[in-house]
Amino acid sequence: MTDATHPQGDSLSRREMLEVTAAALAAPLLKVGPATAPPVAPIVQGAPKFFTAPEFALLDELAELIIPADAHSPGARAAGVAAYLDARLAESLEPEQQASWRSGLAAVDALSQQLNGKAFLQAAADQRVAVLTQMAAGEHGPKTPAERFFQELKGGTVRAYYTSKIGIHADQEYKGNVYQRGDYAGYDAT
Repeated sequence: MTDATHPQGDSLSRREMLEVTAAALAAPLLKVGPATAPPVAPIVQGAPKFFTAPEFALLDELAELIIPADAHSPGARAAGVAAYLDARLAESLEPEQQASWRSGLAAVDALSQQLNGKAFLQAAADQRVAVLTQMAAGEHGPKTPAERFFQELKGGTVRAYYTSKIGIHADQEYKGNVYQRGDYAGYDAT
């Protein structure tokens, strides 16, 4: 085995090479003292990544009205639908999609102002349902911004809910890869 050479022309012994290698491998294991550690910003759990806090609260309420909790399973709020949609929009590379959601939420508040004289979240529960019902009435032939947004809102809510653990396991009662019995058990080829 040949010796490696220093830039100055000195030869590096095998022992020195092992010492340098051991030091390089051990360096990541050393704890950095607080004086040299960079400050770490605390991660706030549940803080919206894309929406403002009022927009996030509005989205969360709308999603819960579309898929409410019932005796069978938890609703959209428990499944984290608003947080999921918020995260997807924060990661989106399509500014049009992001703008569509922001303007859609503004259209919901505008419709609530028109129908109830107050913002959606300040309205009573039955008034909120009336706003959502008005939006859903034009689902198949949307004419207003709120009706057009309802299609996107409903689709996003359903997709987020039924890909969540609650939607898959609690609502759909998916059991995973288990042997099926009964009418849909399949055919045993053995």
